[in-house]
Amino acid sequence: MSQVLLAIDEGTSSARAIVFSLRGDILGLGRHPIPLYYPQPGWVEQDPEEIWEAQYEAISEALQTAGVAPSDIAAIGITNQRETTIAWNPQTGRPYGRAIVWQDRRTASLCEALSSQGDFLRQRTGLVIDPYFSASKMAWLLKEGGVPRTAQFGTVDAWLLLKLTGKAQTDVSNASRTLLFDIHTLRWERELMQVFDLDGIHLPPVRPSGSFYGETRLGGTAIPIYAVIGDQQASLYGHGAHAPGTAKNTYGTGCFLLKNIGSTPQPAPAGLLTTIAWQIEGQAPVYAWEAAIFSAAAALQWLESIGILSSYAELDTLKGAPGEVFFVPAFTGLGAPYWDPYARGLIIGLTRETSRESLLLAALEAMAYQSADALESFGFIEELHVDGGVSVNAHLMQLQADLIQKPIVRPIHGEVTAWGAAALAGRMAGLSIKDLPVEQRWTPQAKRGSLERWRQAIQRALRWAQPNISPN
Repeated sequence: MSQVLLAIDEGTSSARAIVFSLRGDILGLGRHPIPLYYPQPGWVEQDPEEIWEAQYEAISEALQTAGVAPSDIAAIGITNQRETTIAWNPQTGRPYGRAIVWQDRRTASLCEALSSQGDFLRQRTGLVIDPYFSASKMAWLLKEGGVPRTAQFGTVDAWLLLKLTGKAQTDVSNASRTLLFDIHTLRWERELMQVFDLDGIHLPPVRPSGSFYGETRLGGTAIPIYAVIGDQQASLYGHGAHAPGTAKNTYGTGCFLLKNIGSTPQPAPAGLLTTIAWQIEGQAPVYAWEAAIFSAAAALQWLESIGILSSYAELDTLKGAPGEVFFVPAFTGLGAPYWDPYARGLIIGLTRETSRESLLLAALEAMAYQSADALESFGFIEELHVDGGVSVNAHLMQLQADLIQKPIVRPIHGEVTAWGAAALAGRMAGLSIKDLPVEQRWTPQAKRGSLERWRQAIQRALRWAQPNISPN
């Protein structure tokens, strides 16, 4: 066998690797879980070495299940959880403690203290001031985490490239999630670093998403890495959303909606972000508007952890119209369009008649409500492309179509994020790559559910954990 592609897909809960044919067929998959640590309320951490070890094992498993040799791999593409921040010793490569994960809320007070800089940062980076992004995490590591100023800082892609090639690098899509990267000049900017007292820190060089990042050796064979791209941007690319106006939603731990807006970084509507989708070497960047929703399937994971949900397969049997029980899964605050790090989760509308199935439906339907709420700011779209583990649930997909009154389109398999990285790498290697075919469409029926009631529930969750503030 020859001419296959390897996607390295490092996510929040697991490290995965997938071997694809040039048509996008899945030939082999490896997956290993990555522990998450919660040392204090609102804190979320991972061990960088555990991330790498899980990823290495996933690569080995993917090659084995695909029955391919390293010499069969034409190119590697890397996609990764974004914003998660790691600091390491640039001489030894050893990390200074755990990574701070994108979900972490420990820097809420720091971000609040810098709120006067919000307009300046939004103009230069397209982002809002929030603990979600990397800059405040780096500032915390320097001031509170015992990390020396001589440390190398990076997101997960830079850490993986260090392990794979011996050189830390990053791409424009990941850099654009830090609050330190100017999306107009495509550079780390000193003025942005000064806002967070990060002037002079060591950050990796930034390259286009589609370019040559070096070679890694697998089984003694040198294999080129031709793509690095953040996971949500990789999903947009994997859907074939190359034209302005096309949009996608990923239903995973969180929900992430992106809309291609072309080669001009237009200011996003209130509550949304402007981010770099990708850049191909020698070309202008492609930009996107994004709604980042922090907790989606996280609600299902929580229900599973406390014994209410036995398995995800059980969700496929749930039926019924949206009820009066609403589940706001603000476990780590709320992202788009509210951006409230002090919001907390709630379940409202309980009665004596509320059943276990009602709770499961409410958690599932929260994904559709959150997505529809954010999607209203995106303006016109013809249809919504979907992926992620929970996109296989027909009830959720039909409710989503009914809420937004737009068709929902799902491709032939759900590994769109990994395919996006692999497809970009394959095209950069000069191979003939086609977009994934569509497997299923859901057309909108009569409008169901109540966004107005959902927003009432949201209002009761906002600012709940804010110090010295009485909840609504």
